[in-house]
Amino acid sequence: MTTAQFRRARRPEQVEARRAAILDAAGAMLAERPVAEISLRELADRVGLAKSNVLRYFDSREAIFLAVLERAWTDWLDRLELPVSRSRARHAREVAVARAIAEALVASPLVCELLSVMGGVLERNISLEFAREFKRRATASTQRLAAMVRTRIPELSEDGATHFAGVAVVLVAGLWPYANPTPAVARAAEELGAPCAADLFSQGLTDALVNQLVGLVARS
Repeated sequence: MTTAQFRRARRPEQVEARRAAILDAAGAMLAERPVAEISLRELADRVGLAKSNVLRYFDSREAIFLAVLERAWTDWLDRLELPVSRSRARHAREVAVARAIAEALVASPLVCELLSVMGGVLERNISLEFAREFKRRATASTQRLAAMVRTRIPELSEDGATHFAGVAVVLVAGLWPYANPTPAVARAAEELGAPCAADLFSQGLTDALVNQLVGLVARS
């Protein structure tokens, strides 16, 4: 894509096509390396635009990756299927639902990577207007997950379900960095006989979500 072609993009559908191309490139780069290692210049080069042209579509590098997160999170919700447990064992439904959510998150490293840097990095360099829209849509996504959980566990209160959905995001953000240690840290952990970091993330997230959901239902 040349700069001349870029400047001719005036119609709404052309603008959306350019935005989509930028987000596609950012997503592809995230499959290769973490957010911290991707600069705006490198992203612009991947799309074939100057940095200044990329910034006509997004406030900042951080806004681009927040938009990637929003798209990935929506896709994750679209694909999420929560089980219907018919077991009579105590807390069987809560365990099944929490495990399904944990497994779906573990299988979505893009979502986990972006959630882990959302609050501490990506939300630090965006405009008020973008922040308003992002937070509005993020809240809607949290409420959507909460509603899905309540369809399987109807006695869970609306507030409880919303709390659980929010905790899921916080848990991923806190645990994910430990699932991807530097080579030196991974080597040191191996020498100490520590379990695989990825396994620790999966098990830790599952246990925490199960405990949260069981506890919230008990309180309800």
